[in-house]
Amino acid sequence: MLADKDRIFTNIYGWHDSGLTGAKARGDWDKTADILKRGHEDVIEEVKASGLRGRGGAGFPTGLKWSFMPKEVGARPHYLVVNADESEPGTCKDRDIIRHEPHKLLEGCLVAGFAMRAHAAYIYIRGEFVNEARKLEAAIAEAYDAGLIGKNASGSGWDFDIYLHRGAGAYICGEETALLESLEGRKGQPRLKPPFPAGVGLYGCPTTINNVESIAVVPTIMRRGGAWFAGLGKENNTGTKLFCISGHVNNPCNVEEEMGIPLKELIEKHAGGVRGGWDNLLAIIPGGSSTPMMPRDVCDTMTMDFDALRNAGTGLGTAGIIVMDKSTDIVRAISRISYFYKHESCGQCTPCREGTGWMYRMMDRLVRGEAEEYEIDTLYQVTKQVEGHTICALGDAAAWPIQGLIKHFRPEIERRIAMRKSVVDAAQ
Repeated sequence: MLADKDRIFTNIYGWHDSGLTGAKARGDWDKTADILKRGHEDVIEEVKASGLRGRGGAGFPTGLKWSFMPKEVGARPHYLVVNADESEPGTCKDRDIIRHEPHKLLEGCLVAGFAMRAHAAYIYIRGEFVNEARKLEAAIAEAYDAGLIGKNASGSGWDFDIYLHRGAGAYICGEETALLESLEGRKGQPRLKPPFPAGVGLYGCPTTINNVESIAVVPTIMRRGGAWFAGLGKENNTGTKLFCISGHVNNPCNVEEEMGIPLKELIEKHAGGVRGGWDNLLAIIPGGSSTPMMPRDVCDTMTMDFDALRNAGTGLGTAGIIVMDKSTDIVRAISRISYFYKHESCGQCTPCREGTGWMYRMMDRLVRGEAEEYEIDTLYQVTKQVEGHTICALGDAAAWPIQGLIKHFRPEIERRIAMRKSVVDAAQ
């Protein structure tokens, strides 16, 4: 269990002042200029040494991602873009960072922006986060007034501006290139890669896009050292992580814990356990609605880190843990998730545009048992035709929950089909 002294987000529950005075009392904005004086490459190397992997879902090494930015600034300026379009069902960590720890994010923007030689950061926030956007605007104003950002930010000699941009609430804009399209004023649709954003990003300039949590932890890493962060968690899965626990638990919550904590321990210690006890557990979605579910027998020994979950055929994703007890209609639950991805597809890629609608309609029939058993295999084949055949990962996100259902709960689908047949036969 994570020791209190190692917690980064000490005000994640909003028990204390979220403004600049409270943030400084918790150690934010402490000798920020000294961090920047270490130089661009030193900051990147320290983040690399920490082992920090992106907290937005993909888990790509953060320091390595920053190192892809050009070492020299030419005619095109460099940009940092922060992805605060937290749209994954089951995930609410970035929202609480913005609500209660906004200055951690802003200081992180300055440090990360400096590391990649950027003089401006754009924070793209989900349109529904109205109160959070206001809180962040107020924090940005505080930081400007205190000279922490703007000209000669924090007395470092580095000019740095932060702009907040409110999106319209489209799930697809959580994909980094669709976010850039939206930020530039166009319809949010993913771009083909290459070119990658580090070469041609926002306004055609070198750009790095990072998740809110990835950026917010950087100042603490720089102050306490990459070795400290690397000493937490597991090898290749280091540091602390915010876990969002929802669904059939006694105490839904966001909690900061070490990477690699056992899933059962995480739920029982912080979320009050599964409703009705662990024996009442049916399945858990471990990383937001797009990751395949795990049945109880897998959950018993699972640890919450990128590699263990990948090896189990699912993923850590955003660490949005959705707990389902035995009262859950598991087929209906996945059908609702299928509807979400059908609704949120941008329509650019044919497999996703056509496939998400087809998969939802098939799932809707399976809920009622209005199908033949062979159609389960047909549905699985369609998920494979969608997965990996789209510009972005939304097609994968739509396919994986259904694949998880068929893999672990096929007997339940077959039972519904058989029950429907028996009712129809009896009525004839």
